[in-house]
Amino acid sequence: MSKRVLIVDDAAFMRIKLKDILEKNGYEVAGEAQNGVEAVELYKEVQPDIVTMDITMPEKDGVEALKEIKAHDSKAIVLMCSAMGQQTMVMDAIRAGAMDFIVKPFDTERVIKALDKAVS
Repeated sequence: MSKRVLIVDDAAFMRIKLKDILEKNGYEVAGEAQNGVEAVELYKEVQPDIVTMDITMPEKDGVEALKEIKAHDSKAIVLMCSAMGQQTMVMDAIRAGAMDFIVKPFDTERVIKALDKAVS
């Protein structure tokens, strides 16, 4: 059975790229959110196996959304997506319970390796 992923990113082209990578590699996209507020609501609704969470977003950033998702479901698997130079925020996310992080721009092999590792 394919793993269901919730994609969270404020940039539509990033969601499209990630969705393309996931679907070509046997993952199912359970939903897409463009900010942290939507991410938390959608997580509760679709209950995905994994979340790919952008760090910097309007309304509620990825770290805050991560904390809310973990408070709702302590077993949630969340992979943070960050651009270069966001090390401090990545460390905050890891401390808040993120499993791993993927660096943008997305490298297909790296994305799939991180997801496979997260669900194994």
